[in-house]
Amino acid sequence: MRRSKLILLISIVLFSCRNSPKEQAYTSGSTHILVDESFAPIIEDQAYVFENTYPKAKLNLVYKPENELMRLFLNDSIQVAVLSRVLTKDEAKFYESRKIKIRATRFAIDGIALITHQANVDSTTTVLEILNVLQGKSSKIKNLIFDNSNSSTVRYFKEMAGVRTLPTTGVYALKSNSDVINYVHENPGSVGVVGVNWMLQPDTSLVQIVVQLKVLGVKNMPNKLGSDAYYKPSQNNIALGLYPFTRSLYIINCQGGPGLGAGFASFLAGDRGQRIILKSGLLPDRIPSREVIIRK
Repeated sequence: MRRSKLILLISIVLFSCRNSPKEQAYTSGSTHILVDESFAPIIEDQAYVFENTYPKAKLNLVYKPENELMRLFLNDSIQVAVLSRVLTKDEAKFYESRKIKIRATRFAIDGIALITHQANVDSTTTVLEILNVLQGKSSKIKNLIFDNSNSSTVRYFKEMAGVRTLPTTGVYALKSNSDVINYVHENPGSVGVVGVNWMLQPDTSLVQIVVQLKVLGVKNMPNKLGSDAYYKPSQNNIALGLYPFTRSLYIINCQGGPGLGAGFASFLAGDRGQRIILKSGLLPDRIPSREVIIRK
Protein backbone atom coordinates (compact mmCIF):
# COMPACT_ATOMS: atom_id res chain seq x y z
CA MET A 1 0.00 0.00 0.00
CA ARG A 2 1.19 3.53 -0.69
CA ARG A 3 1.69 4.32 3.03
CA SER A 4 3.64 7.57 2.64
CA LYS A 5 0.88 9.17 0.55
CA LEU A 6 -1.80 7.88 2.88
CA ILE A 7 -0.09 9.26 5.96
CA LEU A 8 -0.04 12.65 4.24
CA LEU A 9 -3.75 12.34 3.53
CA ILE A 10 -4.45 11.50 7.15
CA SER A 11 -2.52 14.56 8.31
CA ILE A 12 -4.74 16.68 6.06
CA VAL A 13 -8.10 15.24 7.09
CA LEU A 14 -7.56 14.06 10.66
CA PHE A 15 -9.89 15.62 13.21
CA SER A 16 -11.31 14.89 16.65
CA CYS A 17 -12.86 11.45 17.14
CA ARG A 18 -15.02 12.48 20.10
CA ASN A 19 -18.42 11.78 18.58
CA SER A 20 -21.90 11.92 20.08
CA PRO A 21 -23.85 8.65 20.49
CA LYS A 22 -25.77 9.48 17.32
CA GLU A 23 -22.55 10.03 15.36
CA GLN A 24 -21.07 6.81 16.72
CA ALA A 25 -23.71 4.82 14.84
CA TYR A 26 -22.05 6.00 11.64
CA THR A 27 -18.44 5.80 12.75
CA SER A 28 -18.07 2.60 14.75
CA GLY A 29 -18.64 -1.11 14.31
CA SER A 30 -17.90 -3.32 11.33
CA THR A 31 -19.45 -3.74 7.91
CA HIS A 32 -18.70 -5.30 4.53
CA ILE A 33 -18.62 -3.17 1.40
CA LEU A 34 -18.63 -4.52 -2.15
CA VAL A 35 -16.23 -2.61 -4.40
CA ASP A 36 -15.95 -2.71 -8.17
CA GLU A 37 -12.30 -3.76 -8.46
CA SER A 38 -11.75 -1.11 -11.15
CA PHE A 39 -11.74 1.44 -8.31
CA ALA A 40 -9.65 -0.49 -5.80
CA PRO A 41 -6.82 2.08 -5.42
CA ILE A 42 -9.02 5.07 -4.55
CA ILE A 43 -11.40 3.12 -2.27
CA GLU A 44 -8.44 1.53 -0.50
CA ASP A 45 -7.09 5.02 0.21
CA GLN A 46 -10.46 6.31 1.39
CA ALA A 47 -11.03 3.34 3.69
CA TYR A 48 -7.53 3.66 5.17
CA VAL A 49 -8.09 7.31 6.07
CA PHE A 50 -11.64 6.65 7.31
CA GLU A 51 -10.52 3.86 9.65
CA ASN A 52 -7.64 5.94 11.00
CA THR A 53 -9.96 8.88 11.54
CA TYR A 54 -12.51 6.62 13.28
CA PRO A 55 -10.50 3.91 15.10
CA LYS A 56 -13.66 2.07 16.17
CA ALA A 57 -14.73 1.55 12.53
CA LYS A 58 -13.78 -1.48 10.45
CA LEU A 59 -14.55 -1.60 6.71
CA ASN A 60 -14.20 -5.03 5.13
CA LEU A 61 -13.74 -4.33 1.43
CA VAL A 62 -14.75 -7.10 -0.98
CA TYR A 63 -13.38 -6.50 -4.49
CA LYS A 64 -15.27 -8.08 -7.39
CA PRO A 65 -15.96 -7.50 -11.11
CA GLU A 66 -19.31 -5.77 -11.59
CA ASN A 67 -21.34 -8.85 -12.58
CA GLU A 68 -20.10 -10.90 -9.63
CA LEU A 69 -20.56 -7.93 -7.32
CA MET A 70 -24.19 -7.49 -8.37
CA ARG A 71 -24.99 -11.14 -7.72
CA LEU A 72 -23.87 -10.70 -4.11
CA PHE A 73 -25.56 -7.33 -3.76
CA LEU A 74 -28.92 -8.62 -5.00
CA ASN A 75 -29.06 -11.70 -2.80
CA ASP A 76 -28.79 -9.53 0.33
CA SER A 77 -25.33 -10.85 1.25
CA ILE A 78 -23.82 -7.34 1.48
CA GLN A 79 -25.93 -4.17 1.43
CA VAL A 80 -23.34 -1.53 0.49
CA ALA A 81 -21.58 -1.34 -2.87
CA VAL A 82 -19.31 1.00 -4.83
CA LEU A 83 -20.34 0.99 -8.50
CA SER A 84 -19.96 2.97 -11.71
CA ARG A 85 -23.74 3.17 -12.13
CA VAL A 86 -26.97 3.34 -10.16
CA LEU A 87 -29.30 0.36 -9.88
CA THR A 88 -31.66 -0.41 -12.74
CA LYS A 89 -35.41 -0.41 -12.07
CA ASP A 90 -35.47 -4.22 -11.93
CA GLU A 91 -32.50 -4.31 -9.55
CA ALA A 92 -34.05 -1.67 -7.33
CA LYS A 93 -37.20 -3.78 -6.92
CA PHE A 94 -35.23 -6.30 -4.86
CA TYR A 95 -34.77 -3.76 -2.05
CA GLU A 96 -37.95 -1.77 -2.62
CA SER A 97 -40.03 -4.94 -2.09
CA ARG A 98 -38.42 -5.16 1.36
CA LYS A 99 -39.27 -1.52 2.14
CA ILE A 100 -35.57 -0.66 2.18
CA LYS A 101 -34.63 2.84 1.04
CA ILE A 102 -31.90 2.91 -1.61
CA ARG A 103 -29.40 5.71 -1.12
CA ALA A 104 -27.11 6.39 -4.10
CA THR A 105 -24.35 8.94 -3.57
CA ARG A 106 -22.11 10.08 -6.43
CA PHE A 107 -18.66 10.96 -5.15
CA ALA A 108 -16.32 11.06 -8.17
CA ILE A 109 -15.94 10.90 -11.94
CA ASP A 110 -13.44 8.39 -13.31
CA GLY A 111 -11.57 8.45 -16.59
CA ILE A 112 -10.99 5.14 -18.36
CA ALA A 113 -7.42 5.17 -19.63
CA LEU A 114 -6.07 3.50 -22.75
CA ILE A 115 -2.48 2.45 -22.09
CA THR A 116 0.35 1.07 -24.15
CA HIS A 117 4.10 0.45 -23.83
CA GLN A 118 6.47 3.38 -24.20
CA ALA A 119 8.06 1.47 -27.10
CA ASN A 120 4.82 1.67 -29.10
CA VAL A 121 5.18 4.47 -31.66
CA ASP A 122 1.49 5.36 -31.38
CA SER A 123 0.60 7.80 -28.61
CA THR A 124 -2.92 8.68 -29.78
CA THR A 125 -6.10 7.00 -30.95
CA THR A 126 -9.71 7.89 -31.68
CA VAL A 127 -13.10 6.84 -30.40
CA LEU A 128 -13.83 5.56 -33.90
CA GLU A 129 -10.83 3.23 -33.81
CA ILE A 130 -11.97 1.82 -30.47
CA LEU A 131 -15.53 1.31 -31.73
CA ASN A 132 -14.22 -0.38 -34.89
CA VAL A 133 -12.20 -2.97 -32.98
CA LEU A 134 -15.14 -3.65 -30.63
CA GLN A 135 -17.47 -4.11 -33.59
CA GLY A 136 -15.05 -6.49 -35.30
CA LYS A 137 -14.15 -4.01 -38.03
CA SER A 138 -10.73 -3.10 -39.38
CA SER A 139 -8.74 -1.02 -36.90
CA LYS A 140 -5.18 0.11 -36.29
CA ILE A 141 -5.53 -1.43 -32.83
CA LYS A 142 -4.83 -5.14 -33.19
CA ASN A 143 -5.05 -6.17 -29.53
CA LEU A 144 -7.38 -4.40 -27.09
CA ILE A 145 -7.00 -5.81 -23.57
CA PHE A 146 -9.68 -5.55 -20.85
CA ASP A 147 -9.53 -6.39 -17.16
CA ASN A 148 -12.32 -8.98 -16.94
CA SER A 149 -15.19 -10.13 -19.13
CA ASN A 150 -17.58 -9.45 -16.21
CA SER A 151 -16.26 -5.98 -15.44
CA SER A 152 -17.97 -2.61 -15.54
CA THR A 153 -15.32 -1.46 -18.02
CA VAL A 154 -16.32 -4.14 -20.53
CA ARG A 155 -20.00 -3.29 -20.02
CA TYR A 156 -19.26 0.40 -20.60
CA PHE A 157 -17.53 -0.18 -23.93
CA LYS A 158 -20.02 -2.80 -25.13
CA GLU A 159 -22.83 -0.32 -24.54
CA MET A 160 -20.91 2.41 -26.33
CA ALA A 161 -20.20 0.15 -29.31
CA GLY A 162 -23.73 -1.25 -29.38
CA VAL A 163 -22.58 -4.88 -29.18
CA ARG A 164 -23.77 -7.71 -26.95
CA THR A 165 -20.56 -9.76 -27.09
CA LEU A 166 -16.90 -9.01 -27.70
CA PRO A 167 -15.28 -10.10 -30.99
CA THR A 168 -13.50 -13.45 -30.91
CA THR A 169 -10.30 -11.86 -32.23
CA GLY A 170 -8.61 -8.57 -31.47
CA VAL A 171 -10.27 -8.08 -28.07
CA TYR A 172 -9.27 -10.03 -24.98
CA ALA A 173 -10.32 -10.03 -21.33
CA LEU A 174 -7.96 -11.11 -18.54
CA LYS A 175 -8.73 -11.26 -14.80
CA SER A 176 -7.83 -7.87 -13.32
CA ASN A 177 -6.46 -4.39 -13.93
CA SER A 178 -3.09 -5.57 -12.64
CA ASP A 179 -3.08 -8.30 -15.29
CA VAL A 180 -3.80 -5.70 -17.99
CA ILE A 181 -0.90 -3.53 -16.88
CA ASN A 182 1.49 -6.49 -16.82
CA TYR A 183 0.28 -7.77 -20.19
CA VAL A 184 0.71 -4.40 -21.92
CA HIS A 185 4.18 -4.12 -20.44
CA GLU A 186 5.14 -7.52 -21.83
CA ASN A 187 3.41 -7.02 -25.21
CA PRO A 188 4.35 -3.56 -26.57
CA GLY A 189 1.95 -3.71 -29.53
CA SER A 190 -1.14 -4.05 -27.35
CA VAL A 191 -3.49 -1.42 -25.90
CA GLY A 192 -4.90 -1.93 -22.41
CA VAL A 193 -8.04 -0.50 -20.81
CA VAL A 194 -7.84 0.42 -17.09
CA GLY A 195 -9.26 2.93 -14.65
CA VAL A 196 -6.94 5.96 -14.66
CA ASN A 197 -6.44 5.62 -10.90
CA TRP A 198 -4.47 2.43 -11.53
CA MET A 199 -1.92 4.51 -13.47
CA LEU A 200 -1.84 7.47 -11.09
CA GLN A 201 -1.66 5.43 -7.88
CA PRO A 202 -0.29 2.01 -8.79
CA ASP A 203 0.22 -0.72 -6.25
CA THR A 204 3.79 -1.09 -5.03
CA SER A 205 4.31 -4.17 -7.21
CA LEU A 206 3.34 -2.18 -10.33
CA VAL A 207 5.25 1.08 -9.81
CA GLN A 208 8.30 0.11 -11.87
CA ILE A 209 6.07 -1.26 -14.64
CA VAL A 210 3.73 1.73 -14.88
CA VAL A 211 6.62 4.15 -15.52
CA GLN A 212 7.38 2.18 -18.70
CA LEU A 213 3.84 2.64 -20.02
CA LYS A 214 2.04 5.66 -21.46
CA VAL A 215 -1.54 6.83 -21.58
CA LEU A 216 -2.93 7.45 -25.06
CA GLY A 217 -4.55 10.71 -26.06
CA VAL A 218 -8.05 10.17 -27.51
CA LYS A 219 -9.98 12.22 -30.09
CA ASN A 220 -13.77 12.07 -29.94
CA MET A 221 -16.16 11.41 -32.80
CA PRO A 222 -16.66 14.27 -35.30
CA ASN A 223 -18.93 17.12 -34.16
CA LYS A 224 -18.68 16.08 -30.53
CA LEU A 225 -16.91 17.84 -27.67
CA GLY A 226 -13.28 16.74 -27.70
CA SER A 227 -13.17 16.08 -31.47
CA ASP A 228 -10.75 18.96 -32.14
CA ALA A 229 -7.66 17.34 -30.58
CA TYR A 230 -6.33 14.33 -28.68
CA TYR A 231 -7.05 14.47 -24.96
CA LYS A 232 -5.80 12.44 -22.02
CA PRO A 233 -7.87 11.64 -18.89
CA SER A 234 -6.61 14.52 -16.77
CA GLN A 235 -8.85 16.15 -14.15
CA ASN A 236 -9.17 19.27 -16.30
CA ASN A 237 -10.10 17.35 -19.46
CA ILE A 238 -12.64 15.25 -17.56
CA ALA A 239 -14.17 18.35 -15.95
CA LEU A 240 -14.49 20.12 -19.31
CA GLY A 241 -15.96 17.03 -21.01
CA LEU A 242 -13.09 16.84 -23.49
CA TYR A 243 -12.03 13.29 -22.65
CA PRO A 244 -14.62 10.87 -24.08
CA PHE A 245 -14.32 7.83 -21.78
CA THR A 246 -15.64 8.82 -18.35
CA ARG A 247 -18.05 7.36 -15.78
CA SER A 248 -19.52 8.40 -12.47
CA LEU A 249 -18.68 6.57 -9.24
CA TYR A 250 -21.43 5.89 -6.71
CA ILE A 251 -21.71 4.32 -3.30
CA ILE A 252 -25.07 2.52 -3.03
CA ASN A 253 -26.29 2.01 0.53
CA CYS A 254 -29.19 -0.38 1.15
CA GLN A 255 -28.63 -1.05 4.85
CA GLY A 256 -31.96 0.57 5.58
CA GLY A 257 -30.84 2.61 8.56
CA PRO A 258 -27.90 4.25 10.33
CA GLY A 259 -24.59 2.43 10.15
CA LEU A 260 -21.12 2.43 8.69
CA GLY A 261 -22.49 2.30 5.14
CA ALA A 262 -24.11 5.70 5.61
CA GLY A 263 -21.08 6.96 7.52
CA PHE A 264 -18.64 5.97 4.78
CA ALA A 265 -20.92 7.42 2.07
CA SER A 266 -21.02 10.71 3.97
CA PHE A 267 -17.24 10.64 4.30
CA LEU A 268 -16.73 10.04 0.56
CA ALA A 269 -19.06 12.88 -0.40
CA GLY A 270 -17.83 15.22 2.32
CA ASP A 271 -14.96 17.68 2.25
CA ARG A 272 -12.37 15.17 3.50
CA GLY A 273 -13.30 12.43 1.05
CA GLN A 274 -13.50 14.89 -1.85
CA ARG A 275 -10.00 16.18 -1.08
CA ILE A 276 -8.68 12.62 -1.26
CA ILE A 277 -10.39 12.21 -4.64
CA LEU A 278 -8.82 15.47 -5.84
CA LYS A 279 -5.34 14.34 -4.79
CA SER A 280 -5.82 10.94 -6.43
CA GLY A 281 -6.20 12.39 -9.93
CA LEU A 282 -9.88 11.54 -10.31
CA LEU A 283 -12.45 14.33 -10.51
CA PRO A 284 -14.38 14.96 -7.27
CA ASP A 285 -18.15 15.22 -7.46
CA ARG A 286 -17.66 18.74 -6.17
CA ILE A 287 -14.42 20.69 -5.97
CA PRO A 288 -13.48 21.25 -2.30
CA SER A 289 -13.32 24.90 -1.26
CA ARG A 290 -9.95 26.53 -0.79
CA GLU A 291 -9.29 29.54 1.37
CA VAL A 292 -6.68 32.06 0.21
CA ILE A 293 -5.41 34.49 2.86
CA ILE A 294 -3.94 37.68 1.45
CA ARG A 295 -1.69 39.63 3.77
CA LYS A 296 -0.71 43.23 3.19
